[in-house]
Amino acid sequence: QVQVLESGGGTVQAGGSLRLSCTASGLYFVLSAMGWFRQAPGKDREAVASVSPSGGDTSYADSVKDRFTISKHDDLKILYLSMNNMKPEDAAMYYCAAARGLAFRDLPESASKYKFWGQGTQVTVSS
Repeated sequence: QVQVLESGGGTVQAGGSLRLSCTASGLYFVLSAMGWFRQAPGKDREAVASVSPSGGDTSYADSVKDRFTISKHDDLKILYLSMNNMKPEDAAMYYCAAARGLAFRDLPESASKYKFWGQGTQVTVSS
């Protein structure tokens, strides 16, 4: 049974940095594409970043490009989302998700491709 667990959320001032972590027990980490999503109150879930099984191919939402970095560490079986220069609009519940069955350099095309999801970690940004 796969269990996805996020951590690292908290409160940060605008302009500050935060790093989220994600582990997934029971998952073949090296064969999985991973992604981060977020959802703010009253808003739709938004794809933030994704990484291919290889770890070498990534994709970002325009709103976070050049500020956020997704990284996959197969040796440690951990996924990070490093968030810099944070803005009040980054405040949301952040979710980690894992997808299987993709080619080594492929990225999931949509949220429906992700099979396993965590419960989320809350990020608050104060202005």
